[in-house]
Amino acid sequence: MEHILIIDDDPDIGNLLEEALTGRGYAVSRAYSGTEAQLLLLQKKPNLILLDLMLPGLSGEELLPQIKGIPVIVVSAKIDIDNKVSLLLGGAADYVTKPFNMKELLARITVQLRRHADLYDARPLSAGGISLEADAPIATANGEQIRLTRTEYAILKLLLRNPGQVIPRTTILNRITEDTPDCTEASLKQHISNLRKKLRSACGRDRIEAVWGIGFRFIREQPPEQ
Repeated sequence: MEHILIIDDDPDIGNLLEEALTGRGYAVSRAYSGTEAQLLLLQKKPNLILLDLMLPGLSGEELLPQIKGIPVIVVSAKIDIDNKVSLLLGGAADYVTKPFNMKELLARITVQLRRHADLYDARPLSAGGISLEADAPIATANGEQIRLTRTEYAILKLLLRNPGQVIPRTTILNRITEDTPDCTEASLKQHISNLRKKLRSACGRDRIEAVWGIGFRFIREQPPEQ
């Protein structure tokens, strides 16, 4: 599950953002000051940060240069063009002005998460004894090649990037829509069923677990024999 850190001292805006993000299947954590955000970032690295500028203590402008390898969307009431340009050149991935349209902000978040994920597309993925080719819809398990459909490949790639984590159905659909527009909520279950069968045939056991009412997860470790 993708994790988004909200850094904003306004509880009303933070609550609004958290409700919208959790409703889309994201994990959310919050910081109310730049200093608190520093401490949280030492403990866990989120997939994306929503950063207000006018924070108590350490400001957003001061915090931004310290954030490395994480896309940051600045969400601020400051509308000065020079300020926007400076922040974008200084490392921000995007800039959204308050008051914002939630639908637009969610779309910008999706775009930045996809762009960041694309940085890893050139690397073969591997977990639990299964490897996935970076440039072809082929997986390998126990020395056996498994040919995948375009949709199965996109689903497995997402699950392998997050081994052991439950990925909600809505997140799967949102993340693979660009690569597989034919996959719908109605057909997702069948695509995953077909993928599970192929992996089970090669591995001799299930590698994808359905978590009722939520989504699916890749089983990274083999359970101990009873």
